[in-house]
Amino acid sequence: MNIKNTLKADAKKQGKRLASNRPEDERLSIGSSFAYGFQHVLTMYGGIIAVPLIVGQAAGLSPADIGILIAAALFMGGLATLLQTIGVPFFGSQLPLVQGVSFASVATMVAIVSGGGGLPAVFGAVIVSAAIGLLIAPVFSKIVRFFPPVVTGTVITTIGLTLMPVAANWAMGGNRTAENYGSMANIGLAAVTLVLVLLLSKVGSATISRLSILLAMVGGTIIAVVTGMADFSKVGQGPIAAFPTPFHLGAPTFEIAAIISMVIVVLVILTETMADILAVGEIVGTKVDSKRIAAGLRADMGSSLVAPIFGSFTQSAFAQNVGLVAVTKIKSRYVVAAGGVILVILGLLPVMGRVVAAVPTAVLGGAGIVLFGTVAASGIRTLAKVEYKNNMNLIIVAASIGFGMIPIAAPTFYDQFPSWFSTIFHSGISSAAVMAILLNLLFNHLKAGNSENQSVFVAGTGRVIREEDLKCLEHGDRFENGKLIDCDGKEVPVQSSDKASEH
Repeated sequence: MNIKNTLKADAKKQGKRLASNRPEDERLSIGSSFAYGFQHVLTMYGGIIAVPLIVGQAAGLSPADIGILIAAALFMGGLATLLQTIGVPFFGSQLPLVQGVSFASVATMVAIVSGGGGLPAVFGAVIVSAAIGLLIAPVFSKIVRFFPPVVTGTVITTIGLTLMPVAANWAMGGNRTAENYGSMANIGLAAVTLVLVLLLSKVGSATISRLSILLAMVGGTIIAVVTGMADFSKVGQGPIAAFPTPFHLGAPTFEIAAIISMVIVVLVILTETMADILAVGEIVGTKVDSKRIAAGLRADMGSSLVAPIFGSFTQSAFAQNVGLVAVTKIKSRYVVAAGGVILVILGLLPVMGRVVAAVPTAVLGGAGIVLFGTVAASGIRTLAKVEYKNNMNLIIVAASIGFGMIPIAAPTFYDQFPSWFSTIFHSGISSAAVMAILLNLLFNHLKAGNSENQSVFVAGTGRVIREEDLKCLEHGDRFENGKLIDCDGKEVPVQSSDKASEH
């Protein structure tokens, strides 16, 4: 019995050692963790405050109430990030993923608000749809085997490509109604930030290189202050500290139509988050199985379920932060957890949020070009591992990326479609994911009916020789300078297909 107990103890110790060898479990110093974590906050800050701004304005809220929505978004984003990175039993993928309010739900929430339901109807729809998402999360996780590199590489590439318009919009100023939107001053500031990122990345110091995004943003902001393009005068306006009050903006109400539309949004969020989990797992170089995906999706839905209590909305992983992981090579989930702590503090200290909000959007745009481009490059690297000879993988990649680019190239493409359809496919990420999954199933799993010469895409990816031609060759035959030579060194005459048919 003692021997058995000793073996069990050794097995447990070995298991712990193996778990601690995961790249994402690396621990940095507290100072480094919060410095790199602050980079993550800066990268996603514009995206996380955009949703409460848009929905709050649509609901006709006062500036003070919109400020409460923003604080709630930061607070819940921080808590959701901690749940996703640190994890508790059954919740959290324990990967370096930043969580925040999902932009995929904006159009639906604005429609609910405009339809007369107001924010209470939005909160109720989020609660019910998140509960449904929580129940079906394990089902989603089981389809991980249908996500080979041809699918994940396509989705990761599309994530990067679909984020490029965001970077361009930031570089132009972010606010399309502003007089200086698209001005040379904004684009110039973005260009300077981009150049700083590239130059700092080339520095021999690993610390400076890894902090290149943060340092470039600081440098770009200093330049903006000197040139009068940044305004920190409003930082002192408003309360210094405030705790999100439960149901401050009204208790949830439950409307069937709003709930159904939000359930569709949740399906999109689950798809996108699963894609982000697979993408960051590929970048980090760690194993991602169905159990881990399920835990990550449950963290998404669990935090979404709680969010309306504090005045926030559906939570999801932020794709732009996946790019930051790829750029900095900092794979530690504890770094992102530090970013989650910063988000919670920003949610409790509105004054800190106002400081970060004062960073010019053009500065974020310059950094975003590198970040989002890196995501696309990571996807291309994954696609380079895919086998394209004598299969249909090329057409899977081509059709899926093309399908994912439609809503990016033509944002109004699906405006005439049913609302449930446009909600799903208006996102380039979910469009590409759905198409890649279906085509992979069609060509690589449902092989019944596949012919030897399926399409020009197969013929173009590798050489093909007919079996009857091989039977004509004899032992010792070889090709030299375009001529067929037999084992005795004599040339074998090659007859054209026309003459062969005459005989």
